[in-house]
Amino acid sequence: MRIAIFDTYYARFMADFYRRNRRLKKASSSEQADALLAAAFGTSDFYSRHLKALGCEVIDIVGNCVPLQTVWAEENNVAFSPWAMKLPHRLFRLPVIGPQLSALPGLLEVAMARVRDFKPDVLYCQDLSFFPPAALNELKKTVPLIVGQIACPLPPEHFLEPYDLILTSFPHFVPRFREMGIGSEYFRIGFDTRVLDILGKVEKDVPVSFVGGISRHHGKALPLFEYLAENTPIQFFGYGARTLPKSSPIRKRHNGEVWGPDMYRALARSRITLNRHINVAENNANNMRLYEATGVGSMLITDRKDNLGDLFEVGKEVVAYSSPEEAAELIRYYIDHPAEAEAIAAAGQARTLKEHTYRHRMEELVPILERYLKGKR
Repeated sequence: MRIAIFDTYYARFMADFYRRNRRLKKASSSEQADALLAAAFGTSDFYSRHLKALGCEVIDIVGNCVPLQTVWAEENNVAFSPWAMKLPHRLFRLPVIGPQLSALPGLLEVAMARVRDFKPDVLYCQDLSFFPPAALNELKKTVPLIVGQIACPLPPEHFLEPYDLILTSFPHFVPRFREMGIGSEYFRIGFDTRVLDILGKVEKDVPVSFVGGISRHHGKALPLFEYLAENTPIQFFGYGARTLPKSSPIRKRHNGEVWGPDMYRALARSRITLNRHINVAENNANNMRLYEATGVGSMLITDRKDNLGDLFEVGKEVVAYSSPEEAAELIRYYIDHPAEAEAIAAAGQARTLKEHTYRHRMEELVPILERYLKGKR
């Protein structure tokens, strides 16, 4: 199969990335793409690298990376609407996400050109809000199978309708998509062992942490975070602290934004780390932090979910809480019993490396794509 993997990256990460690597804005598109993927942001090359090892031809497209897309268009003599593409500072300063991206013609035009140029059997979209329905319907004339993957709040329904298949780590989303007449399969996310090679040996000098974003989708989690900030030595790493009131106890414990390897390093430095799912997950365990935290060898304390036991052995590989008070009690207990915490961390890491890596996931993904692709031909 020829697979084009399409994704968008957080604007704040890209702004930070290009500030640190100023020469890259004038580099070739292949150099920029390699550097972006090496930064281990999001799912990075975690899909493409293993799919290639399984015999697929794969490209990664970061659709909202203005410097990269501009250079690719210039290299390939692709015309595009310049007002959006020539203002990267505008994109990097503003939280341009979701359906708003399709209002930037330059980005959309170049993304479509890149897909057409590659001539994939499968367009695999990690951001279901980028391509407006008309664009997907146009691409369907030459792309046999258009696939989406989602584990976040849904875009407007008409953005979903053109997809032939939507994969999701939310079990409760599968029947909803099928009721809409869209093929859907439950597909878990995971951890990539390349992260361990990037990190090397990391000293565990943070007793307990929360590493991740704090946004409106985490609204129900804020009371939990604030309770823990007042009752445990928890440290926070990630984005979103600026949105909190200055009186929030989280701000006093917040260590700023961390992206890519720095994010994984914050997890690896933590003897214990906390997980909390976004509201739309409902009562299902699914998020990346489950696998990222265990993958780097941190003991994970996560919110109790119905299917958590399907992923990890609760009490042996991870520990679960049902209230802020229970979470605080568990944190204090395992800080006082480090040998027990280390044993759980080791068991959790062993489970992730045995069953939850992206190599395992791509071995699961290929047969799914082959089956749906065969059904379209």
